Amino acid sequence: MTAKTRKLISPALRAAMLWPHTWAGVTLGGLLMLIFFMGSLAVFASEIDRWMMPATRVGAVETGPASLDHAVLPAVEKLAAGRVVRDWYVQLPDERRPVMALQVRTETGNAGGMATGDGQLLPPVGTLGGTYFFYPLHYSLHLRAGFIGYWIVCFASVAMLAGLISGVIIHARIFKDFFTFRSWGQFRRSLLDLHNLTGVLVLPFHLMITITGIVIVLPIVLPAGVQALYGGDVRRFYDEALGNYSRPRSGIAAPLAPLDPMVAEARRLWGGGEPAVVFVYNAGDAASVVRINRALRDRISLDVQPVFFDGVTGQVLKYQPPGPVVAIHRVLSGLHFAAFDHWPLRWLYFLFGLSGCVLIGTGMLYWMEKRRVAHGVKPGPGWRSVAAIACGSTSGLLIATLAMMASNRLLPAGIPSRELVEVGLFFLIWIGSAVHAAVRTRTNPPWSEQCTAVALLAAACVALNWITTGEHPIRAVASADWAVLGVDVVLALTAFAAWRVSRRLAQRPDPELSTLVKVTDHA
Repeated sequence: MTAKTRKLISPALRAAMLWPHTWAGVTLGGLLMLIFFMGSLAVFASEIDRWMMPATRVGAVETGPASLDHAVLPAVEKLAAGRVVRDWYVQLPDERRPVMALQVRTETGNAGGMATGDGQLLPPVGTLGGTYFFYPLHYSLHLRAGFIGYWIVCFASVAMLAGLISGVIIHARIFKDFFTFRSWGQFRRSLLDLHNLTGVLVLPFHLMITITGIVIVLPIVLPAGVQALYGGDVRRFYDEALGNYSRPRSGIAAPLAPLDPMVAEARRLWGGGEPAVVFVYNAGDAASVVRINRALRDRISLDVQPVFFDGVTGQVLKYQPPGPVVAIHRVLSGLHFAAFDHWPLRWLYFLFGLSGCVLIGTGMLYWMEKRRVAHGVKPGPGWRSVAAIACGSTSGLLIATLAMMASNRLLPAGIPSRELVEVGLFFLIWIGSAVHAAVRTRTNPPWSEQCTAVALLAAACVALNWITTGEHPIRAVASADWAVLGVDVVLALTAFAAWRVSRRLAQRPDPELSTLVKVTDHA
């Protein structure tokens, strides 16, 4: 920000922006930390799945199965186990996830599983992994009833956007802050420098990821347009806006036409694109519909370009390119999802997402340090509450995540509802970490203790993966299993960093003792 621009922003405006900037971070910092951290993990959800689901560690593939009719249909019949199938879908393998994911809805319930590219069903994975736990926790908090989770995340995202904009207005020396980080001297000064540095250095990404996140859920949280134009008929809105197609069952039995010619026709319509997901609605009925979605790894847009076929005749029922408004929405959504196949950008998304966690965490820590100095030896209950939340939503969240991954390697494969046991352990340990922080917080949260726990758990995850699967780094390199190796390397780096931080914090003098010494010297 130049001197001329600084003159245009009055001190009164900066002072006015300080209040929403501070309290948006203090009140919603824990929630925003969860959203950013889980979003960062979701960038590598497929790789985390591979680590948490050893049965899926089969040879990598570059394309889907050679024949859907020969590989997928037998697997669907095995999952149905003689029951009447209503609908089913298959997510085809790719180089990041070399197995098929199938889901079958029958007259008596649902069944799902994983299969190799040739249709051989794999043992139950017994975990939700990154795709079905960490990723939904990022955007819905697993609160699906009434879309309440979407509303909460959207509200927090709007607060984040307000915090970013107000932060730009507050920091008059924004370009100077780009090159300023003083790791020596006062702890509070270092926190503010790191907060400013991550806020300025990655500001374009933070603005982009926040705005696009809001844009994605706008049709859900602001349904006024759907109510006005479609009378609340959400299905008709999506049929017209996104090119969807649906029709009811006819009640007349009819066999499914071969799927391979439909895939070939979809490829022709896409100009060479590859299929990613195949849905079959009203299976076994004369009104059956086959939907084939395009893979997104070669494009930014999240437009899956669905092609709908008549399930009995194999004729194209609908293929509708999106209009200009929907096309823009799909591109913005694609920028947020990062489903494209570009590894350098994927790592940047991951690191920039973690920088958002650093931005939020250092802001909360700076507020705590500043208020502690103002309150003296005994901070008030409000400060202790924020300190406990900050500890629980940073180191506590890491402890819960790593404990879930460790339990994934320790729990027996055959226990009932194994995936729910993992989820229960995640939330119990997270709550326990927050309670531990609340009980131990007097003048300083138990950062050193919890960082030590993070280091031990991260190292234990690497060791447990080696012990339970035999997959050590040398073997992972030899088999070119870069997904598992990458997760292990990140876990090892996390263990090293957390251990160094815990040792550094253990050497930091207790704030209460330091204050008492100053008071005594002054007397």
